[in-house]
Amino acid sequence: MSQKFMLNRRSVLRYGGVAATTLATPYFFTRGALAQSEDYRNAPKGDTVTLGFNVPQTGAYADEGADELRAYELAVEHINAGGGGMLDTFSSKALTGGINGKKVAFVTGDTQTKSDAARASAKRMVESDGAIMITGGSSSGVAVAVQDYCQTAGIIFMAGLTHANDTTGKDCRANGFRHFFNTEMSGAALAPVMKNQFGSERVAYHLTADYNWGWSQEGSIKKYSEQLGWQTAAAVRTPLGAGDFSQYITPVLNSGADVLVLNHYGRDMVNSLTQAVQFGLRGKQVNGKDFGIVVPLYSRLMAQGAGENVKGIYGSTNWHWSLQDAGSQAFVRSFGEKYGFPPSQAAHTCYCQAILYADAAQRAETFRPSAVGAALEGFDFDGLGNGPTTYRAEDHQCFKDVLVVKGKENPSSKFDILEVVEVTPRTQVEYATDMLGCNRGDINDGV
Repeated sequence: MSQKFMLNRRSVLRYGGVAATTLATPYFFTRGALAQSEDYRNAPKGDTVTLGFNVPQTGAYADEGADELRAYELAVEHINAGGGGMLDTFSSKALTGGINGKKVAFVTGDTQTKSDAARASAKRMVESDGAIMITGGSSSGVAVAVQDYCQTAGIIFMAGLTHANDTTGKDCRANGFRHFFNTEMSGAALAPVMKNQFGSERVAYHLTADYNWGWSQEGSIKKYSEQLGWQTAAAVRTPLGAGDFSQYITPVLNSGADVLVLNHYGRDMVNSLTQAVQFGLRGKQVNGKDFGIVVPLYSRLMAQGAGENVKGIYGSTNWHWSLQDAGSQAFVRSFGEKYGFPPSQAAHTCYCQAILYADAAQRAETFRPSAVGAALEGFDFDGLGNGPTTYRAEDHQCFKDVLVVKGKENPSSKFDILEVVEVTPRTQVEYATDMLGCNRGDINDGV
């Protein structure tokens, strides 16, 4: 049975899925020694290299965080073994066991879905635990804060679940890389489906999580829905983790709106959607039309939490476990064998980010951030789900196919809740490199 050994500053270090004993080197000596003896931050000295997994273990997005951590642990197993899961289908074959001759260890932190807590957790993992890379998160506010810290610290940040345009837009940083899609892509993918499903003369009411992801998602859906001819009746901001949304849903009933757009995620979406259905919105007739509900960013975990309330409701998602490509099925199989249920989109993107970092470091033959970044920039790959994918050099955003899904009317199991109604080709969701305001600068090696 594995045991957890507490390191300095309450970090847990594991090696290949099994706890490893590590002597805590005094913080002042570690930091000084690294600065004097190496020309990039936290260059690994021994036979292991440490990655930092920074996920929401508490708070409104804790369900996504738990699945992210499962995926990271599975990725570490596969990287150290040199095979398994999507490593067997990945178009790059650079990884053959560990990275650059070193086995992968990891430390974990709890972002709490709070920017200050996430930044402090990342700082601890870098400065106290020697993490060479930070990855994770299920909030764009967290991603932007941690990405900014990693830029200053000279550490690569492989973003987890972050959907706001800002992460690879106006708040982009050279040390940050995002595999997950963004709100611009959701809007572009959903618009044709929304037009086919609801028509071009609709009145929308937005309930929006009051932070940068919610604002970004609201803006993208407004942009594309108003191009269809839709009007916006209101856009109301709601606090993260509100729990009870009845005070926000009641005004929708008499607003004249005939579509409710829930720019919520995690448990907030579960609660707001459930309450909207309980208030009778799904079966309501307004303006001579059946009332519609749209959830722009879906996940299997959210759909599972909302149960029957998701039936027939449309949204977009980065990935879904029902995809039949070889990479997706290899991941679903290996994740299911280890944990007993299919992975979420959060798990998928985090697994991919760990694999992509390891592969880039192996191809670069170093952990130096600028060299790893150069190996990622413009990198074309396949075999990790969603078809051929490119890590665009200019803004470090991945471009791949985007899925439009809806809640199944007759699910076959508690996991089979969403169905893919359209695979939107990447050409339909790509945009100009200067559209979102990215000016990323240069990668910092932390010298």
